[in-house]
Amino acid sequence: MAYIPHTDKDRQQMLAAVGVAGFDDLYQDVPEDVRFPDLDLPEAISEMEVMGQLQALSEANLELGHATSFLGAGAYSHYIPSVVDHILLRNEFYTAYTPYQPEISQGTLQAIFEYQSLMCQLTAMDISNASHYDGATALAEAIILALNQHRGKRSRVVLSPAIHPQYREVVRTYTQGMDLEIVGDEKCDHGPEDLMKLLDENTTLLAVQYPDFFGHIEDYTALSKAAQDVGALFCVVVNPLALGLLKPPGEFGADVVVGEGQPLGIPPSYGGPYLGIFTTKEKYVRKMAGRLVGETEDTRGQRGYVLTLTPREQHIRREKATSNICTNQGLMALAAVVYLSTMGKAGLRKVAELCYHKAHYAAQKIGELDGYDVWNTKPFFHEFVVSCPKPVAEINEYLLDIDILGGYDLGWDYPDLKDHMLVAVTETVSVDEIDDFVSALEEVANG
Repeated sequence: MAYIPHTDKDRQQMLAAVGVAGFDDLYQDVPEDVRFPDLDLPEAISEMEVMGQLQALSEANLELGHATSFLGAGAYSHYIPSVVDHILLRNEFYTAYTPYQPEISQGTLQAIFEYQSLMCQLTAMDISNASHYDGATALAEAIILALNQHRGKRSRVVLSPAIHPQYREVVRTYTQGMDLEIVGDEKCDHGPEDLMKLLDENTTLLAVQYPDFFGHIEDYTALSKAAQDVGALFCVVVNPLALGLLKPPGEFGADVVVGEGQPLGIPPSYGGPYLGIFTTKEKYVRKMAGRLVGETEDTRGQRGYVLTLTPREQHIRREKATSNICTNQGLMALAAVVYLSTMGKAGLRKVAELCYHKAHYAAQKIGELDGYDVWNTKPFFHEFVVSCPKPVAEINEYLLDIDILGGYDLGWDYPDLKDHMLVAVTETVSVDEIDDFVSALEEVANG
């Protein structure tokens, strides 16, 4: 409990104890002109008036309930069953903290265990942690796992240029000062054959995205073997929802599978909180960051859950830690558990199929317009690239006026793709809304 000085004598004793003469001396390191700013605050108003003003401000936002979104690029609008929020808002879950004491944390531990089990089934990998902040930090942690596995004897990391550009930026930030050579994020072809040419005996990890940032679905079997032939680890960045339809990375030789769990029952929410998926082979488990929950039996033979392989170095002896990740997105992991449990295998596949078929319908219709071309020549999932007759920003401004969120402007990250739009189509978009989008694009082209 904090001590509150009540009298002048108490205050003087407190100041003397910390070695200053007066309260102003406590702020001597703060510039004088900002110590006690004269705040220009409005007159006080009632709670009812405050709520009215906040309501008016909120209505200035164009949120997904009142707009059709074709914007993806890593965060997607999917239907979330109502049961997800009903479970998340139970106070035993949303107030839960780190489950250090298993005897009072069985519910939280079981939820994490179920999450790990589902992630392993989804990716066809042996082990899952729980979890990371987002997909980008999970990719960065995969690189650190590879460095630790090779005991610092390798320093080359190959990143496909078709990995989300923001993920690659996070990797560079996360690993600065490690003297790594990060290659592959300059201009080059996006095919596996070109990535093979970048591998050598100094490569610690090769990472690709599946489906990639442009929506392409590649067969990485040969690339996986090529990486492992030179002793490098092969990492795959996944869209977990696409795995309801596509072959899981564990079946074509992935050593580490990471990804963004946001499509699994988590709303876009202006960019977070999200969920970083991280799964790997059992032989790398002691190099893996984060927490791992295991199932066991107590002294009475009852099933119980405990934290296993959560190195104390990550919490206390940081200089000996393989990573300083020591927390997890537990509530978001629970959202993914509830979503996947509700949807089941058939439901997840149905959502993935709807995304796939609606995206291809949209691509076909857009490709028929004068001035627009679908850039993708390979199979794609629920995102595709459109070459536009005008700047993407200009097109999106027009679409916004009719409550349509247009696609992502690829010219921001890929200069060669100026005037190219990355369009995402999910199961929440109806055929009529796709037709309206196509009509709007035609109107823009016709001026």
